[in-house]
Amino acid sequence: MVAKAFDEMTAFGSDIRSGYEFVNAWLAATPPELLRQRQHEAELLFRRIGITFNVYGDAEGEERLIPFDIIPRVLTRPEWDRLSKGLTQRVTALNMFLKDVYSKAECLKAGIIPEELVYRNPYFRPEMQGLSLPHDIYVMIAGIDIVRVDAETFYVLEDNARTPSGVSYMLENREVMLRLFPDLFAKHRIAPVENYADELLNTLKSVAPRSASADPTVAVLTPGPFNSAFYEHSFLADKLGAELVEGRDLYVRENTLYMRTTEGPKRVDVVYRRVDDDFIDPLSFRPDSVLGVPGLMSAYRAGNLTLANAVGTGVSDDKAVYSYMPEIIKFFTGEEAILKNVPTYRCREPDALKYVLENIEELVVKEVDGSGGYGMLVGPKSDKATCAAFREKVRAHPEKFIAQPTLALSTCPTFVEEGVAPRHVDLRPYVLSGADGVRTVPGGLTRVALKDGSLVVNSSQGGGTKDTWVVDPPVLPTSQAKIKTPVVSAAPAKEIDHTQQTQSQS
Repeated sequence: MVAKAFDEMTAFGSDIRSGYEFVNAWLAATPPELLRQRQHEAELLFRRIGITFNVYGDAEGEERLIPFDIIPRVLTRPEWDRLSKGLTQRVTALNMFLKDVYSKAECLKAGIIPEELVYRNPYFRPEMQGLSLPHDIYVMIAGIDIVRVDAETFYVLEDNARTPSGVSYMLENREVMLRLFPDLFAKHRIAPVENYADELLNTLKSVAPRSASADPTVAVLTPGPFNSAFYEHSFLADKLGAELVEGRDLYVRENTLYMRTTEGPKRVDVVYRRVDDDFIDPLSFRPDSVLGVPGLMSAYRAGNLTLANAVGTGVSDDKAVYSYMPEIIKFFTGEEAILKNVPTYRCREPDALKYVLENIEELVVKEVDGSGGYGMLVGPKSDKATCAAFREKVRAHPEKFIAQPTLALSTCPTFVEEGVAPRHVDLRPYVLSGADGVRTVPGGLTRVALKDGSLVVNSSQGGGTKDTWVVDPPVLPTSQAKIKTPVVSAAPAKEIDHTQQTQSQS
């Protein structure tokens, strides 16, 4: 039986949920023609700004705009506070876990997680073992992908602990909404996100090496203009007031990193890198890389450089390791996980394997090191022959797979071609960890599946984004709290296409 989706504005009925009263009143008072005009103005603004992305493998290789929806996604302050607490707990545990696996490995000795899942992980970097990092922080910038299934339940889909992307869209979405609807911001208490760049810069400077000056120099390392997220790299460098550099702009001398400038060499203390581990230093990793800096790791090991995020953080966002996060959180913090994992069957375990093989048509099965929607089976959307073939793959190498049930993701009102209608969403909040603590940016990036019935939120497959508002309820007088919704009520959720669970850019 197909589950009915929870609508974040109307729940499972027609009464307006707390926090959405003013959205309901605004939609009821705004003619569709005006909404359409504002949607067109938003597109023009994004074109003028030049916020684009590239799709790898696109034959035409053209830059695209990510579609933007002008109806905000709303979280009340209590909802956000609960999320924020869970995010802080999770990222704190991730940093403790990474420090441990690269030093004493106490969680492995205690049997919290099997050793082979760490030491045989393709993202585990032996070069990091025994290396002391400033303040023991490995993940300075985390993007935690979250979905909602009812009023109280949020699930973490994925922990992005390497180079999480998308924050530029969060900031530009807010800028466009402020221009188009200043009256809404004037009337309601909406938490700001504009201070993210300041918070990020403070975070990066706080973890500078001890040998840095009182005002550490920060640089953003990009693979270059052909990278799909290059716009974001240049955007963040500009917001941070930092230099945007490629590998050829940097060099290492006497275990210290320098940047070439018109005024001569300048020491770099912190590198916010958007280059993967394999490519950052051809002397330590891939010798054919032209994206990195020869000797970068020597400066890192000498304690003269901080990399954000640290090398080797990918071991913590592996799908098999993800399945142990509740146990990892309990081991390192002594607390139960506030944010739930999607229930996960580890096929390496006999009982789980038996269940998966018997129920593969109802499950989503993924390779533990897969990404981008590859190496996976969406059972409810696959024919019997495909399921049978995948069953044999799992049977042959169970340690390479995990499986999850389908989820009925929440919907939010969205302005589409036929008017206002519910569409499925996810959320990527951003979490900053520095020497002075953990910060969460209120809201984050909401991604929306714009196609009717689709649960794929990725921009490369037609997904768009929304501004995410954290508001202090009530936003309208109590007498208006039961206005009926003018939007199309939530449609039954089709079986989830879990492609979205693996296509979040890291």
